[in-house]
Order: sequence, then C-alpha cells, then structure tokens
Amino acid sequence: MYAMSHRVPPELDMLPDGRFRTPPRPPVATRVFIWAVLVAAVSAGLVGAFLALWVALTLLPIAIIAALVAWLALRFQIWRARSSVSGQRNIRPR
Repeated sequence: MYAMSHRVPPELDMLPDGRFRTPPRPPVATRVFIWAVLVAAVSAGLVGAFLALWVALTLLPIAIIAALVAWLALRFQIWRARSSVSGQRNIRPR
C-alpha cells in the first residue's frame, strides 16, 4: 500500500480546448539514424537472400551431374544383370 500511496500520478498534456498536445518530433539526427538502421537491415536481408540464391544456383549443376551419374550407374547395373541372366536361359534342371 505504501507504493500506491506515494506514486506520482500520470501527467496528461492537454490543450484548453480538450485536445491532446502532439509530442515533439525527435531530432533530425535521430530520424536519420533510424532510417539508416532500416536501410541497413533491408540491405542485409537482400544480401542474405542473394547469397542463398547464388549458393543454390552454384550447386544446381553439381546436383544435375550427380543425378546423371547415378542414372547411368543404374542403367549399367540393369544391363549387367540382364546379360548375366540371358546367358543362363538354356540351363535345364537335373
């Protein structure tokens, strides 16, 4: 109860006609700093997105070549399996 009884009441800054007084604008240096921080954040986000796109586009040919090698290895294994089975067709059970 002590804190509530000794608390400073809020101050309302009103004009005589009942409107609230508009708060003062921050200094020019503060506004410039805020805009500089916003521009830096947006540009950092764009740089990150472009870097991710560059990495993806760099890895794309490697992935395509790896898929082609895997497909060729599969076709080679299928070809070897067919050739080994085709030579044993005329074997008769005892």
